[in-house]
Amino acid sequence: MPEIAARRHSNTYHRQIDLIAEMSQEFATSRDLGEALQRGLKRVAAFVEAEAASLFLIDEQSGELVCRACVGPVDIKGLRLAAGHGVVGRVVRQNAVAVLKDARHDPDFGALVDRHSGLTTRSILCAPLSVRDQRLGAIELINKAGNGVFRPGDRQLLRALGASAALAICNARLTKAMVDQERVRRELELAADIQRSMLPGRMPESFPVAGLNRPAHEVSGDFFDILRLPDGRIAFAVGDVSGKGINASLLMVKATSLFRCLVKTHRQPGRLLGAINRELCEAAAPGGMFVTMAAGLLDPRIGSVVLANAGHEPSILHRDGTFTAFAADAPPLGIAGELVSEAMPERRVDLAGGALYLFTDGLTETRRGEAMVGADGVCELISRFAGLPCERRLHTIIDELAPAGSSLRDDLTLLVAEDRRSKPLLAEHFEVCPERLSEMRHKVDAAARTAGCAAELAKDVVLAVDEACQNIFRHAYRGKGEVVLELRRDGERVEVGLVDFAPPSDISRIRPRPLGELRPGGLGTHFIRSVMDEVSYSPLPDGAGNLLIMRKVIR
Repeated sequence: MPEIAARRHSNTYHRQIDLIAEMSQEFATSRDLGEALQRGLKRVAAFVEAEAASLFLIDEQSGELVCRACVGPVDIKGLRLAAGHGVVGRVVRQNAVAVLKDARHDPDFGALVDRHSGLTTRSILCAPLSVRDQRLGAIELINKAGNGVFRPGDRQLLRALGASAALAICNARLTKAMVDQERVRRELELAADIQRSMLPGRMPESFPVAGLNRPAHEVSGDFFDILRLPDGRIAFAVGDVSGKGINASLLMVKATSLFRCLVKTHRQPGRLLGAINRELCEAAAPGGMFVTMAAGLLDPRIGSVVLANAGHEPSILHRDGTFTAFAADAPPLGIAGELVSEAMPERRVDLAGGALYLFTDGLTETRRGEAMVGADGVCELISRFAGLPCERRLHTIIDELAPAGSSLRDDLTLLVAEDRRSKPLLAEHFEVCPERLSEMRHKVDAAARTAGCAAELAKDVVLAVDEACQNIFRHAYRGKGEVVLELRRDGERVEVGLVDFAPPSDISRIRPRPLGELRPGGLGTHFIRSVMDEVSYSPLPDGAGNLLIMRKVIR
């Protein structure tokens, strides 16, 4: 009899080892871990001769114990137990096997599972699912057949299978995390590709506007755009989305798309930003995010920019070695539509041979040592590299702030709009009125002589400018008004440009005055054409004013 008992014990032991080996192999190779756990639980319950079994895992979000697999008369998958609740909760907390011969006398036993399963629990064997100090859940067997007492071998078997299942669960979660990470990486790469495709392509060297964006991470919350309009003007913008990550990049794409779409119908930067603001406010940005943006419209014929700024970094004009900053006149976009009227404030910036820089706070907040670069540091870099070609200048400035291979704290975006015409010998923004004309004549004469005009040619230029100003005073403004006057040498010619901001005029209807009324500055429009070699007049787009260009060949 002892030999028979020994053989039975040996046989049971080897069956346990075989079961552990088989299930460990299945856990390790299964592509569906949930199904493998369900099959394994069923085999364990049958082997141990338990009436029911369940496997609980900790919900990583709530901390509750959730039944993920079960065997028995009723399916209780999805049943939730509060963290630390019941015998299962105690086993997870203590990370130790529990054997209850009579569950009713255990202080942690509750009838919750019985109410859901319809069983009457008598005995329990429960083993933790854990890998080192990482607690994952527990396996519970209920009601041993026969005398109802779970044997030591049952305990060892369940403990071994629990360790194997826990390791399989950890590996499955790690694999899933790696797959998710790879998916996120691919999605970020795709998002970055989409963002890069939305940036304007490389412009010709002669183009007067250029921009550069260098993201700190895969995707950027900064953006810039450049768009040539049918009337010859160039629209441009620089923006910065609050926040980081995918949400910021999605809002960046939306803001860029709105700019591209709306600039075709809103040719004034103030109205354009107002329209973008309304669109962003209607589709409220997630988490209270907003967009700062500066937008401009460059007319390369006159070297003038109309600029609007919604909560963005001040734009900086670099001209003749000096810097002028233009701060924001309106709040950021997407905060509240009622804060902004139909159009945001605009300002006119006459470049007069200079360059206007727009950038995001990534530049000013870049650190050199312990201190931020700040606006003064940006101006110092602009001044140092002002002699470089436009696009190379931007790359050099960015490389100075963030050398290749260095990590960035924030995205860097820089854009410049230049006056590519030759540098003016005279650039005046003044109120045209009789009191200022004498001063203007002296300045025009001096500039014309500096350009290489002999005395008689300089006199012709002065008379032509004087007559043009008289016409602007009488016919355009019908009184005082602002005029921009520029005189430059263009090859073998002197070019004079006059811009007024009055309603468009029909120059063909402006007749020369009678000969008896002739006086300096009153020789008539026909005389302007007789003393100058070329005269062209055109209204500025959108009724913004009028442009008169006069040229004289230097002989």
